[in-house]
Amino acid sequence: MTYNDLLEISKKAEADTKNFRDEVKDIEEYNQLKVLKAFISHGVSDFHFSGSSGYGYHDSGRDLLDEIYAEVFGGEKALVRWQFVSGTHAISSALFGILRPGDEFLAVTGPPYDTLAKVIGIVPGAKGTLTDWRINYREVPLRNDGNVDIESFERYITKNTKLAFIQRSRGYCWRKSLTVDDISLIVRRLKEIKQDIIVLVDNCYGEFTDKKEPLDGGADIIAGSLIKNPGGGICPTGGYIAGREDLVELAAGRLTAPGIGSEVGTSMYINRTLYQGLYLAPLLVSQALSGMIWAGTMFEYLNYITLPAKGEKRGDTVQAVKLGSKEKLIKFCQGIQSNSPVDSHVNLEGGYTPGYTDKIVMAAGTFIQGASLELSADGPLREPFIAYLQGGLSYFHIKYAVLRALETLDM
Repeated sequence: MTYNDLLEISKKAEADTKNFRDEVKDIEEYNQLKVLKAFISHGVSDFHFSGSSGYGYHDSGRDLLDEIYAEVFGGEKALVRWQFVSGTHAISSALFGILRPGDEFLAVTGPPYDTLAKVIGIVPGAKGTLTDWRINYREVPLRNDGNVDIESFERYITKNTKLAFIQRSRGYCWRKSLTVDDISLIVRRLKEIKQDIIVLVDNCYGEFTDKKEPLDGGADIIAGSLIKNPGGGICPTGGYIAGREDLVELAAGRLTAPGIGSEVGTSMYINRTLYQGLYLAPLLVSQALSGMIWAGTMFEYLNYITLPAKGEKRGDTVQAVKLGSKEKLIKFCQGIQSNSPVDSHVNLEGGYTPGYTDKIVMAAGTFIQGASLELSADGPLREPFIAYLQGGLSYFHIKYAVLRALETLDM
C-alpha cells in the first residue's frame, strides 16, 4: 500500500475520531487549569527552581513540588524525586516500605508486568525480592474476556492480605487499561471485603488521561514515573509517590533510610524541569492520547486487531496492535525509529533488556532515554507479536511516523 493510499485512509480516520479527540481536549483543559491553580495557590516562584547540594536540607523547591503533586493527584502527601530511576523503582519503594515479613500482597489485575515480576520474585534471577523477605504473593487471574474478575476477590483475600495492587496500564499483556471509574469499582469491592486493606495503584501511563486520578477513586497510594506522563516530556529522570501521609512516609524511608525519610535528598539543580514538566503534562498527554485514538482507528481500517478498539474509553496513552508476526513487529518498530527526531539512522533488532525475560524490540528515538511520553513503539518477540505504541509530544509527528511505518508493512 502506497503512502498516498494511507493518507486517504488517514483522512477518514481523522474525520471519524474527531468527537473522541474533542473529548480529550476537554480533559486537557480541565487538567491544565487544575495544575495551574495548584501552582498559583502554592506561590511558585523562580527561586524554587534553584537546587541544593549535599544532604538537601531545607530544599524549598523540592518540598513545594511535593505539596503541588499532592494537591494535583488528590493525596495527603507526595514524594517527587529524581532519585527514583524508574516507575518500577517508585512502586518497589512503596511495596518494600509498607509490607513486612508474613504480610500478603495480592495483585488483583492479573500478572504484573515483567520488571515488577522480578521485584516480587515470581520470575527467577533477582535477589532481595519480596518473596526473599517472606512476603507472600498471590494474584487474581483475569477473566477469559481479559477483564478484572471482581466477583472472585473474596476467594483470594485472607486475614493476612495487607495490600492489593492494581496495575492501571497493561504492561506486555492483552487487556484493557483501567479508567478511574474502573479503579473505583475495584477499590470499593476490596474495601467491602477487608476494610483496612491498602490499595496501591501503578499509575504509569495513566496520569491526566481523565479528569480524576486513582486517589479520587478511593486508592490509598499511587506511584509513577517522571519520564512518562507527569514529566511533560522534559523531566530527565525520576518518579513520584502520592497518597496517604503515613504510607508515603514509609516509602520515603525505603528510598532514603528510616528516620530520614522525605526530609533529605538534594534536587541537583533540576527543579525547573520537574515543575515545567508537570505544567506541560496535560497538554502533551492530550497530544499523545489524540494520536493514539487516530492510530488505533487507522489499524482497524487496515484489519488489524487493536486494544483499545475505536470508541472505547482509554485509561492510558498506549495503543496495542496484534501484528501477527515477528517480521511485522520488527519492521513496524524500525519504521517508527527511522521517523523519530533522535537516532533515526539506527536499524533496530530485538535484544535482551534488564528486567525482561523475552527479547524486546524497542523504537525509542527520544530526547530522554526510555521516555514513553515521547513517541515510542516496542514489544516482546513472542506470540502473538503485539506492538505497543505509546506517547508522542506532537499529534502530527505521531501521524507522520505511523503512516511511514505502516508503509513498510506488507498489506
